[in-house]
Amino acid sequence: MASAPSSTSGIHLPDTARDLVKILVAGPFGVGKTTLIDSVSEIRPLHTEEHLTQASEQVDDLDGVREKATTTVAIDFGRISLPGGVVLYLFGTPGQERFRSLWDDIAYGALGALVLVDSRRIDASFDVLGLVEETGLPYAVAFNAFPDAPRHHTPEQLRAALDLEPGTPMVTCDARDANSSLDALLALVEHLIDRDPPENR
Repeated sequence: MASAPSSTSGIHLPDTARDLVKILVAGPFGVGKTTLIDSVSEIRPLHTEEHLTQASEQVDDLDGVREKATTTVAIDFGRISLPGGVVLYLFGTPGQERFRSLWDDIAYGALGALVLVDSRRIDASFDVLGLVEETGLPYAVAFNAFPDAPRHHTPEQLRAALDLEPGTPMVTCDARDANSSLDALLALVEHLIDRDPPENR
């Protein structure tokens, strides 16, 4: 299993940093994007969290996430250094339709996306997956393991439900756990390398 970054890491890039890679962490409202970035970032993450209001309840789909009290209104940002001089800059995107106008700006320059999915409400991920595919970004899918998520779905059923291409990585993670979240990010990085090996750059 991958090792989590040290919480004592400095804010400055290590001298060994060679490849700086922008990655999107995408997914529907309440799926765990902020939590995942918090769990792996070696620097203090940047958040743009605001409290949900009665007005937002009229436009945001809170089905399945009624207990959520805050939402990202711009981005979450974190950074993690990987072996071999690779540094991932993680940009968490808002999950609601009303923030879609931010998508092009946030996605600009990204090499790939990790799309978080909640297996309790798979259909909430369709719009985000469509947006990632429209942008042309390669991506991996990570099912965030909520405690009350159904356990009876097979990987084949989940892949079919999302209509994923055979080569699209699909993993399960716990966004609260640094090692688990890091493994999900590594699945994406390996997918990006397979698509564009270093010798072809």
